[in-house]
Amino acid sequence: MSERRALSIGEVIELLHEEFPDITISKLRFLESQSLIRPARSSAGYRQFRAPDVERVRYILRQQRDHFLPLKVIKAKLAAWERGEEPTVSPAAGPLPEAYFAGGKARMTADDLARAAGVPLELVHRLVEHGVLDRRRGADDEPTFGEDDAAVARAAQRLVSRGLEPRHVKSLCLASHREVDLLSQLTGPLLRHRTPAGRRQAAEVLADCAQAARDLQDAVVRSRLRELLGA
Repeated sequence: MSERRALSIGEVIELLHEEFPDITISKLRFLESQSLIRPARSSAGYRQFRAPDVERVRYILRQQRDHFLPLKVIKAKLAAWERGEEPTVSPAAGPLPEAYFAGGKARMTADDLARAAGVPLELVHRLVEHGVLDRRRGADDEPTFGEDDAAVARAAQRLVSRGLEPRHVKSLCLASHREVDLLSQLTGPLLRHRTPAGRRQAAEVLADCAQAARDLQDAVVRSRLRELLGA
């Protein structure tokens, strides 16, 4: 694209459509209304996009598509660059989805789960009763549990052995459910397209965010407990 010749908004759409099939005139107008792009205007009032304007649009769309950054974060990064400030260092990559989501396919009865987790069968029943464990129905209509349920049961046993009740463990699970609901909003558009690439990208985002959320929770809890101990 020539540095001298300005493009109309329609020409920008045509230029970027192959990389961003969802781009529309209304979207560019919205970006302008949010002060993320500032194309010049002709004497007749038409938008005029120069090469730097187009690259700015391309950058914004890539940040949304590839990194799921909200517009306010993208705007802050653009403002920092305009002030000549160094960009922030990108966070470390999260775990590979293959590793993070490995397992989970085995199906066990309640007895099998109790043995695999090393917990009393009675505790398994109590955890089911309080909604901590979600039993599924197998082909023979018998309740079945997965590998992750064994990890839940082991963790619950540690908490119960310290004096908590299954209903208290349920409260911790509800916080995890809210986390899942929040993270699922990040990848809704990718999963709706049902493409292998979209599913892969969604898995990468979810694995990364889940690990980051766990690190955040660990740090917050540790800090508050340190205060409790007066350390």
